[in-house]
Amino acid sequence: MQYGKTVTGRFLSRPNRFIAHVEIDGTDTVCHVKNTGRCKELLTPGAKVVLEVCENPARKTAFDLIAVYKGDLLINMDSQSPNKAFGEWAATSGFFGAHPKVTAERTYGASRFDFFIEKEDGEKIFVEVKGVTLEQDGIYRFPDAPTGRGAKHMKELASALREGYTAMVFFVAQAENCRCFLPNEKTDPAFAAALRESARQGVQVYCVNCLVTEDTMNIFEFIPAILEGGSQL
Repeated sequence: MQYGKTVTGRFLSRPNRFIAHVEIDGTDTVCHVKNTGRCKELLTPGAKVVLEVCENPARKTAFDLIAVYKGDLLINMDSQSPNKAFGEWAATSGFFGAHPKVTAERTYGASRFDFFIEKEDGEKIFVEVKGVTLEQDGIYRFPDAPTGRGAKHMKELASALREGYTAMVFFVAQAENCRCFLPNEKTDPAFAAALRESARQGVQVYCVNCLVTEDTMNIFEFIPAILEGGSQL
């Protein structure tokens, strides 16, 4: 996926989950944050951040904060980018066959899954995509805050599986250095338990990392997803 024009700045503060103060060319500028999660380990005072320039004159803010440098590592933190990158990858990678029909946002039961994919052989697949930005030593974990909605999605995927659909969850690590993925047991044990149980029932669990630049993010390769016995990592 490709952004438009981007610039860099220095993160100053985040008064609420929607906006941040960023120093751009020496000026304290209010920017929209394209991630309502906590991201406290990323948005630290003085961190170098990447912003997309908004061309809409009606907008209250002229910039969207989309990525941050954690040392030398560039992490995309735009919550919309995992779905955009996955949609492009699903249609062209060959993982779902040569010519899959990829539909975004399909309702099933009480949930709306991110994708519904129909393969040429007739296989019908519900896919939930989770963006992952919480990183430590190349290990990525989800979620970074409790998410009752996430556990609900796992249970609904298992329900779809029982009705004859294929069900998958893709964890998209929004950086290049991903060694493996683990559910964040400490932060949200209910989600971790729901993920493991859905996997036992046959829901397919994948993790991929991404090639990230200041104006692009594209899915790169599969990474191990460790669901059991990973607490010591």
